Amino acid sequence: MSATAPAPVQSPLGSEDRVKTAVAAALGTSVENYDFIAYGTASALYFGDAFFPSSNHFAGTLLAFATFAVGFLMRPLGGAVGGYLADRFGRKPVLVSAMLVMGGATCLIGVLPTEAQIGVLAPVLLVVIRMIQGLAFGAEWGGAVTMAYEHAPWHQRGRFAAIPQSGNPFGIALASAMFLISSNLPGDWQWRLPFLVSVVLVVVGLVVRSRLSESPAFAAAQVEGRTERNPFVTTLRDDWRSVLKVIGLRIVESFAYYLTATFLLNYLTEHHKGIHSVALGALTAASITAIFTTFLAGSLTDRIGRRPLYIAACCVAVAFAFPMYLLTNGGNTALVVVVFVFGIGFVHATLTGVQGPFLTEQFRTSTRASGASMGYQVAAALGGFAPLLAAAAVGWLGWPGAALLYTAAAIVGLAAALLVKETYGPGERKRVHALVRTAQQESPTAATTGVVQPVPGSASSTRHDS
Repeated sequence: MSATAPAPVQSPLGSEDRVKTAVAAALGTSVENYDFIAYGTASALYFGDAFFPSSNHFAGTLLAFATFAVGFLMRPLGGAVGGYLADRFGRKPVLVSAMLVMGGATCLIGVLPTEAQIGVLAPVLLVVIRMIQGLAFGAEWGGAVTMAYEHAPWHQRGRFAAIPQSGNPFGIALASAMFLISSNLPGDWQWRLPFLVSVVLVVVGLVVRSRLSESPAFAAAQVEGRTERNPFVTTLRDDWRSVLKVIGLRIVESFAYYLTATFLLNYLTEHHKGIHSVALGALTAASITAIFTTFLAGSLTDRIGRRPLYIAACCVAVAFAFPMYLLTNGGNTALVVVVFVFGIGFVHATLTGVQGPFLTEQFRTSTRASGASMGYQVAAALGGFAPLLAAAAVGWLGWPGAALLYTAAAIVGLAAALLVKETYGPGERKRVHALVRTAQQESPTAATTGVVQPVPGSASSTRHDS
């Protein structure tokens, strides 16, 4: 490209592909989360017996959760690699590649022989495939949310960044529904079928993502020579504080989800044998509720800012930790449904909806995918050990051990939210809306692609340069 080629300029109204890009990103995150959460559900319900039958039941459960956690250990590496590639070469190629790798790994789990069939090689292969899943999933999030955010109208970035976030619970709901349906099948088909079905979802997701346009901000950065030669190193050198902020903010959401959807699911089915289907149904209902809550939470941040809503959700999480066990210990089916729907459908979903814009706005364009991905996936890696830690804590202290772990994670998130500055406060909202009104008056249908200029006078304009 010629060095004198003018950089494209984007209207504050966003790119012309803003809606298509956000929806396509959401479809992709749905597939990725279906694949990843299917493993968590299978770990809670089936993998202990299928791959570690020689151990006693408690040890088998711990080993199954350990393989679940291995995927999370790989997610920071996936986030670092995916973020580097997205900031260096573009967001779109990373999204397509991540989905292809994730889908292939998930399909392999569906046909993997069990320990009874090939012996110790079965759990070894399971761990290897899980590691590949973790790499692919780690590369996914930063690109998807960044794409939606950078295509969005300036005054609706919270709403648009929440759309791919809403894809997370949609994929989770699909996975939970598939396990609910397959629970009546004979033998290993109870867990194999959900993994095999994901092949169809992957094909659909690949077709959709291949038609996305590149991020307008990244395209303009390339024209202007504003991309980093090594965004990973630049992020660690210049933005390490922001990475730590993202880790602190996300700890509560990561632990809250896996201590509910994975550990509580396992805990209830262990103590109340007839509640298996009810718990899966409740998890499905909670995930469906979370789709709408996530979108509404992101949209609300465009009106009140990111930080106040995140602080409120963290406070609710602190208060919810012990009641979630007190309400479900008796095995009452109605209360089980209420706990899952409230814990995942409202508490966790609110945190997820705010994270789209809140975490993304901690970084500038040239390191946005790298920084957000690294912080997000390091926290995810820690959260991946939540079921394992909770199982050990319950073995030592009983159910209060799991509740204490949930409380501790919520307090960490609350402390981080109190320490981090608002990224979209009243002054900046006023300036953004003024610029949007001006753009609407000058050209109501304008939605060209290119760079979004920083908001003049904003204290955080370097983070909002899109």
